[in-house]
Amino acid sequence: MKKTLYPKFILAYFIFGVFSFIIVTTFVPSMTRERLIREKAQDIYQEASLISGTYATGLYASEIDLETVKTQLDYLSVYLNSTIRIINPSGRLILDSDSPINVEEEIRIQKFDPTSTGGSYYMVNNFFDSFDQDVLTVLSPITYNYMVKGYVVIHCDMEQIEAFCNSLLNISYITLVILLLLSLIILIFFTEIVYIPLRKITYATEQYANGNMHYEFQVESNDEIGYLAACLNYMASQIAGAEDDQKKFVANVSHDFRSPLTSIRGYLEAMIDGTIPMESHHKYLNIVLNETERLAKLTNSLLTLNNLNTTGMLLDRTDFEINSVIRSTAASFEGTCRRKTIAIELVLTGTELYVYADMGKIQQVLYNLLDNAIKFSHHDSIIKVETSIKKSKLFISVKDTGIGIPKEALKLIWDRFYKSDLSRGRDKKGTGLGLSIVKEIINCHQEHINVISTEGEGSEFIFSLPLSQNMDEED
Repeated sequence: MKKTLYPKFILAYFIFGVFSFIIVTTFVPSMTRERLIREKAQDIYQEASLISGTYATGLYASEIDLETVKTQLDYLSVYLNSTIRIINPSGRLILDSDSPINVEEEIRIQKFDPTSTGGSYYMVNNFFDSFDQDVLTVLSPITYNYMVKGYVVIHCDMEQIEAFCNSLLNISYITLVILLLLSLIILIFFTEIVYIPLRKITYATEQYANGNMHYEFQVESNDEIGYLAACLNYMASQIAGAEDDQKKFVANVSHDFRSPLTSIRGYLEAMIDGTIPMESHHKYLNIVLNETERLAKLTNSLLTLNNLNTTGMLLDRTDFEINSVIRSTAASFEGTCRRKTIAIELVLTGTELYVYADMGKIQQVLYNLLDNAIKFSHHDSIIKVETSIKKSKLFISVKDTGIGIPKEALKLIWDRFYKSDLSRGRDKKGTGLGLSIVKEIINCHQEHINVISTEGEGSEFIFSLPLSQNMDEED
């Protein structure tokens, strides 16, 4: 079974909650209790030290009478909410804020030992069995004439501290619950904005891996995940388009190869079995020859496209005179133009014009554009080839007054094997690769080619070439 990421986050959340609960219930209460005890002990120890240095010392020095000291201790015990005592080193109780003065009855705390605090200034116990429950006790020595005469002992009820500690712990527990709820909200938020989109992306990649490139999904997000989803959708659409183009390419190649091969085979079989009489062989052999020329042209065009698409293809760029190339290319169509009574008008800039490009491939561009223009022009029409200079670029225009290209087909004419419906009746020998070759050659030169066409009026193809550096310097 495939493991998913989400249960791991649930487990992490559960572990976080358990450990948080253990820490809060185990360590926080003891730490809080110890902290409160130390703070309370420090406060009452300061009071005990103040009493021992004033009232208690005055009592042993006979400067203050017992009743006055008792009155002051009573006031302080109410203020501190504690019990204040003065005890002799032997354990005899001299004064007690909770009891009236009784000099006749001696009250002694058994086993009284001021050193039992263990070096600390406070202790938490029943103070030598003098209380029924634990109390917080601080002891401050009373010194007179460099001798310890007794101790000021303050007892604080632990119930007060425990109650305050519990109130703080309740705040801690509430805070813990709030934190767990907030983390749960974060987990839900994470599920909505991260996990669910991630699951969609994962499922989409599985579909793409299985070959379903037409699968579409949508992630409503403007962050990196949304960008990733958009990139995957775009990648899949491009791959799907490439696959469709490949299927279309194979189908077109098969069709364009099969048609002439079928014709050749049919005519040859008919001549062999006598269906076509001997006196007609010359006529049909010419037809077979034309079909073989068509196959040769198709094969050469495919090889040209393959070479143009090869990564790292090198162009043989040189400075050459473009006007002479245009004239020689136009002259190669003299026979065809004579048969269709078509004239090629050349409007060239200057007598000599040098460009920096691959002369052989640019000549092929001109040949394909002129071949197309002648093929789709009417009889007794004119094809115009014109050059113009703008900045450091030469623009070459090939314009005809033929059948034109439908508006919906303008973006498709660069596709391999594409033939518009208007061209199918005239372009019997065309391969649909001429303009693809033109586009690839111009792209390899890092230049641009555009087309302007109106159906029924004609078409104009314009492409750019860089002028040679010598021309730039002369300008």
